[in-house]
Amino acid sequence: MGRGTPMRDASQTAASPRPRWIGGCRGRTVRRMALHPTPSSPVPPNPSLRALPSFLQGALIGLVELVPGVSGGTMALVLGIYDRLIASADHAVHAVTALLGGKGRAASRTHLHAVEWRLVLPLAIGMAVALLTLAGPLHAFVDTQPVIARALFLGMVLASLLVPLSMVTRLLPPRPAPWALAVFVVVVVAVGVFLGLGLPTLQVGEPQGWVLVLSGAAAVCALVLPGLSGSFILLTIGLYEPTLEAASTRDIGYLALFAGGAVLGLATVVRGLAYLLRARRRATLLIATGLILGSARALWPWQDGTALLAPDPGAWAASLAVFVAGAAVVVVLWLWDRQAQARRAPQRPPA
Repeated sequence: MGRGTPMRDASQTAASPRPRWIGGCRGRTVRRMALHPTPSSPVPPNPSLRALPSFLQGALIGLVELVPGVSGGTMALVLGIYDRLIASADHAVHAVTALLGGKGRAASRTHLHAVEWRLVLPLAIGMAVALLTLAGPLHAFVDTQPVIARALFLGMVLASLLVPLSMVTRLLPPRPAPWALAVFVVVVVAVGVFLGLGLPTLQVGEPQGWVLVLSGAAAVCALVLPGLSGSFILLTIGLYEPTLEAASTRDIGYLALFAGGAVLGLATVVRGLAYLLRARRRATLLIATGLILGSARALWPWQDGTALLAPDPGAWAASLAVFVAGAAVVVVLWLWDRQAQARRAPQRPPA
């Protein structure tokens, strides 16, 4: 203790910590400490604000799911939540199967606790809001401008081939034989689907209930397989416009059957696809590429039923412009996804 320094009471020193002195003004220091609390007493965040990012992400996924050619799974990859969504969906399905399979409530409760509800619930609400509010305007656009709409969707679908192709090329060894086999598989699947879509179809007015259930189960596969659009699946089987109309008019019966099929698809088809992506990833991606390429026939702007027509001389310029615009949107999203994956990848230490 230096000379001339006053003595302090030990009990007073222990009871009150020494305040910080900033700028030689104790009063200013106290006010600054009150305005900026220390990390030892954090202010709890607002739950609504904490759920807002997930809600906006769900709205964005719902928006792209309405457009054939843009995959909700691709958007989830871009947003960095794809793995978390698939894991949560898998745990939810296991919770139901554990309860129905007689494994007991404890096993079901364990899987339910593993679901990221703070992500899944606001995300699902955002998707539902986007689907119900934007289905009407999109249905009006498709109904009044069919050629322009199909040209836009065709550009998006063909550009979306970048997603499975970029994934499968990383899995192929640098030898000619595997690449030749990959091209052969894609071409065979694409030609088969292309010819199959050219067969005469039975025109029915109102889709049957079992058709809606199966279409919902098929459309939900887009959440698992990046590059495959649920709306594109509906467009291929002729249920895109009826589903848009049902969403815009709030047809509860139609939507309930479709949603039931989506839940069934999560429990069966999605789990099967997830297994194939783990066990037979290269073959699954090649078949998906062929399916997307061959199914693009349904989006040719000029057609009469299943017959493809020559381009209209008075509309081909506008159709080409929206085709390029649609492809550009998907390419930008694909590049964004690659940059996001590069940022999330662990950095290797320098040698």
